[in-house]
Amino acid sequence: MTTTVGSIFGAVLDPVNRHNPYPLYTAMRRTPVSREPDGTYIVSTFREISALLHDPRISSANNPVREDLPAQIGLPPSFLRLDPPDHDRLRRIATRPFGPPHSPHRIDDLQPALEGIVGRLLGDFPGATADLVDQFAYPLPVLVITQLLGVPIEDEPRFRAWIDTALQTIDPHRPRPDQVDAAHAAFRELSDYLGDLVDRRAAEPGDDLLSALATDDGPDGRMTREQLVSTAVLLLIAGHETTVNLIANSALILLRQPVWLERLLDDPDLVVPFVEEVLRWDPPVQFLPWRTALADIELAGTTIPKGASITLVLAAGNRDPQHVTDPDRFDPQRRPVQHLGFGDGIHYCFGAPLARLEAQVALRGLAPMLANARLLEDPPAYRISAVLRGPRHLRVALD
Repeated sequence: MTTTVGSIFGAVLDPVNRHNPYPLYTAMRRTPVSREPDGTYIVSTFREISALLHDPRISSANNPVREDLPAQIGLPPSFLRLDPPDHDRLRRIATRPFGPPHSPHRIDDLQPALEGIVGRLLGDFPGATADLVDQFAYPLPVLVITQLLGVPIEDEPRFRAWIDTALQTIDPHRPRPDQVDAAHAAFRELSDYLGDLVDRRAAEPGDDLLSALATDDGPDGRMTREQLVSTAVLLLIAGHETTVNLIANSALILLRQPVWLERLLDDPDLVVPFVEEVLRWDPPVQFLPWRTALADIELAGTTIPKGASITLVLAAGNRDPQHVTDPDRFDPQRRPVQHLGFGDGIHYCFGAPLARLEAQVALRGLAPMLANARLLEDPPAYRISAVLRGPRHLRVALD
């Protein structure tokens, strides 16, 4: 996707607006379905986004604007970039060792281990200042997903560098040729690394997801080796990148709005609706690019033509005043409100139960420390990505 100067969505992609894109989303919602100069359609209101997420005329495969990165190095796409029936089969296989109905306790049983990791990370904080991203929000989900998948944690510096480089090309702008080349090289190295790991787990299975996926013969059969590598890449990246932002965004809200920190300290159970309100108010995934219309679609008085690329701006829909009262006010005690923080429909976030648990345990442990903390930079430095939006650093003084 390319944008011109003056486009609202182009302003969203501009890093200068990364710290607060929400006024732009307000302006965007005045035209629920708009067309970018390159022909991409931007959908920004809750009802229309929700409708498209459930519409079989919307495809996640074969986008005319952006080829899937695995395909560019010869791997098949993950189930995230497939349509039924291929999507459904691969997702069912991936779900068997991960959650209900075949593994109903895998996520809940992680809570004691999560609490232990949180305690260790907080115990390692220095005495005067800390970076809540580098020292807490990032290592927590990385430790969890590597343990779940069976990826050696000592290899984290290697795959972190590969992932950071590969993610440079996920935003819907035209990356520079050098960025594309670097992303291809990084993705190939990450895929080769995980392919070797898949082979080792198939030969000597352990008690982890990669071993289960490499050896489990369920009713849908097994994934091919190449499909398993693509799935492993997806789970490793998605299993920590979005949760880092969810935890960091939550911590930033507590620091900026101490009334909720006080209430959370008084009532730790508030953490459950608190996390849901963060997912509505400041979600870690801001929009879903690269959907494709399989037929002409009439939506909010606009015809999206067959073959057009579509971007669904989840964060704008979450603050749609036609869906939620006083949407710009953060209030975990409001009545439950359906949000799009994990998407919806057949591509609803595979790891949502794990992300929720990680954020809830993280905030229960972090809250007492935040009571004596103050931001050193506000707004903090943000990641370059407009899609996976969150603070790159969150430096605080521990007074």
